[in-house]
Amino acid sequence: MLAKKCLLPVVRDGANRMHFCSSATGKDRFPLEGIKILDLTRIVAGPYCTMVLGDLGAEVYKIERPFAGDESRKWGPPFMRNSTDSVYFMAANRNKKSVCVNLKTGREIIYELAKKCDVLVENYVPGKLDGLGLGYETIKTIAPGLVYCSITGFGSEGPYRSKPGYDVIAASMGGLLHITGSENGPPAKVGIAITDIATGLYAHGAILAALLQRHRTGRGQKIDVNLFSTQVACLINVASNYLNAGKEAKRWGTAHESIVPYEAFETQTGFITLGCGSDAQFASLCNLLGMKELAQDERFLCNQKRVSHRQELIAIIADVMKRKSSKEWMDIFKVASFPVGPINSMKEVFEDHHVQAIGLVKTLPHPLAGKVKLVGPPVVYGEARNEIMSIPPQLGQHTNEVLSGLLGYGEKQIELLRKDKIIQ
Repeated sequence: MLAKKCLLPVVRDGANRMHFCSSATGKDRFPLEGIKILDLTRIVAGPYCTMVLGDLGAEVYKIERPFAGDESRKWGPPFMRNSTDSVYFMAANRNKKSVCVNLKTGREIIYELAKKCDVLVENYVPGKLDGLGLGYETIKTIAPGLVYCSITGFGSEGPYRSKPGYDVIAASMGGLLHITGSENGPPAKVGIAITDIATGLYAHGAILAALLQRHRTGRGQKIDVNLFSTQVACLINVASNYLNAGKEAKRWGTAHESIVPYEAFETQTGFITLGCGSDAQFASLCNLLGMKELAQDERFLCNQKRVSHRQELIAIIADVMKRKSSKEWMDIFKVASFPVGPINSMKEVFEDHHVQAIGLVKTLPHPLAGKVKLVGPPVVYGEARNEIMSIPPQLGQHTNEVLSGLLGYGEKQIELLRKDKIIQ
């Protein structure tokens, strides 16, 4: 399927800027309405990518192993009430249809789906799908307009290409664990699979760019996205410090290498993180701490001096912060010109009045558990929809629907495939 059949027509204005035309206006339209995604991914990075595309209105067909499914369905406890699906699985699989197909014996089904879809996303070790007849070189002869996105641990080239990819390994080898943790402590893993998430977001952006290019050329292409390269790219200023100044990185805990103060401070009841990116903000902090004269101290007059006298300044601020509770300090800091916020537990995050006011958490009905709560898309479009339309699917929930509705299979054909355990 070529992009010109899927994406809205493009016009250019006098400044040579591109605009997509639409017969519909306002928030009644999804940006990716009409785009179909063949999703062969599991675990986190791939599913997160396709979930974001699904939030934008793409039709996502999640291909799962019959009788097993995405491995993350079993990553519990906790599990959904009255269900064998883990709560973990719920986090990255909304707005999808589950279709169970055995890739070894049902590749003809995948071929037919590829012809109907605009994008294929997979996250197998390089070479795995080639051996099943589902690699890009084969698929592009069947569906030349398809955008084929491979998400791997280390990419399709290089000495590590065959290594399996996991978030914590990419974070380790890519330097993130080296710079994460307390200053004098061991390396620490980030609390979520942040390298997986960043990779999924990179993949999502790359897919959108490839669809736009396909609209111009009529051709699909292969996209390679990997955890390791993503993690190295996410080192930003830390990488630049080393590459351009030869400066090796270290762990700083919650502190900042180049800005002081910029870290978490203990209070009577918890911790508060604050930062002063300018001398004016530092003066404001000193005033609210009841130590106005501190801003005039020769040691702390500018950020460069504050960095040089980091230990003395942090000790002074830490002593003061311990004298009140987090709530008392946050009441005082309501008028602050500097960024500041408490370190919240999950309970405190989701009881936060701002989170509740913007309706970030959505509650939807679930056929087994009664209801499921999901964190909705963080991006809001002024002239389009971006939202949760359906909860994460049960295993094989949509196999019949997709094979009959999209591919035109008859009831007897579907039952024969099920009897041979090609589908579930």
